[in-house]
Amino acid sequence: MSLAEGLHKGMIIRHEGHLYTIVDYHIARTGKQRPTVHVKLRSLASGKPADRTLDELGKVEEVPHENRPMQYLYTAGREYVFMDAETFEQYPVSDELLDKAVDFLVEQETYRFQIIEGNIAAIQLPDIVALEVTDTAPVEHAGGSTSVQKEAKLASGIVVQVPLFIKNGERIRVNTETRQYEGKEH
Repeated sequence: MSLAEGLHKGMIIRHEGHLYTIVDYHIARTGKQRPTVHVKLRSLASGKPADRTLDELGKVEEVPHENRPMQYLYTAGREYVFMDAETFEQYPVSDELLDKAVDFLVEQETYRFQIIEGNIAAIQLPDIVALEVTDTAPVEHAGGSTSVQKEAKLASGIVVQVPLFIKNGERIRVNTETRQYEGKEH
C-alpha cells in the first residue's frame, strides 16, 4: 500500500525488516514536488524512537496484530507472568519488553498487550492509571497554598509528588508518560 493511504497513529509496520509502531506522522507537500511523509516510529524490539522520511511512493507492510487483555499474576525473577483473560494460558514477559511499564504494574490488574505473529510484542498502558497510595506522610494543611506537595509511594512501587491532603489507602490518577499526579480517583 502507498504509505499515505490508511496511515494512522498506533499502526504497526514492517520497515527495512524491523517492526515499528507509528507514534506520529506528517505529510509535507511543497510546490510541484512529490509529498514527503515524515514519520516518528518506535521500535517494538528495543523501544527506541526513530525518525524516518519515507517517499510517498515507498511501500510499507502493515503487520497484522491483535490486542488481548491479560491479567498480571506475579513476578518470577526478571520476568512478569501474565494470564490471557480468554484462554487462561500464562505468559512470562521479560522486564526488557515491559520497559517503563513495570513501574505501573499491580498484581491482579488487567492490561492490554499487542500480539504479533503469535508473540507478545508490547504492552499498551493507558495514558492515566489509578493506583493506591501505600505510604505517605500524614495529612497536612498548607495554609492556603495549593502548590505544596509531598512524596507518596504507590501500590506499584513508584514514588510521585502529591498534594498534602492525600492519605494512605486513597486511589489517585497518575499520568504514565510524565509520572505526575493527575487527581484523585472517584
